[in-house]
Amino acid sequence: MEEKIMEPNKISGILSVILGLFFIIFPFFSTGVVSILIGISLIFFGIALILAGFTAGNIIVGILAILCGFIFTFNINALSFLFGFQFYVIGILLVLAGIVGLISDTQISKISSILIIILGIIAFALGGLSLTNPLYVAILIGVSLIIEGIGLYMLD
Repeated sequence: MEEKIMEPNKISGILSVILGLFFIIFPFFSTGVVSILIGISLIFFGIALILAGFTAGNIIVGILAILCGFIFTFNINALSFLFGFQFYVIGILLVLAGIVGLISDTQISKISSILIIILGIIAFALGGLSLTNPLYVAILIGVSLIIEGIGLYMLD
């Protein structure tokens, strides 16, 4: 009798979808857990960096990592700020790339350039929403995990 073992990609895909649903159903709890885990990791990283060598660079970066770790551990909005900032940067870069595509003589079509500008505006708006409310960050993470999980599950 031959036993069928599920492939690692399928298991990862299922777990990713479940985790994504968890982020969407319990957004504040899941974002808080991620923020705390990042904070604890940064605290340990900072301590390890300082203990690795007593150079000025290690001490400065270690102290900064520890401070950021405490911020993430005790302030869930720090995670939202970083996601918001990331979306702002991505949005600005997409809008600039779309404008360059519109005014240049490259092979990029004008419709593609306009779509890139629209995506940039959407990313910029998501940045604003993420800065003001961690709920949006959790939903975005959840949707991303579900999409990634489906992709992993469908791999052969």
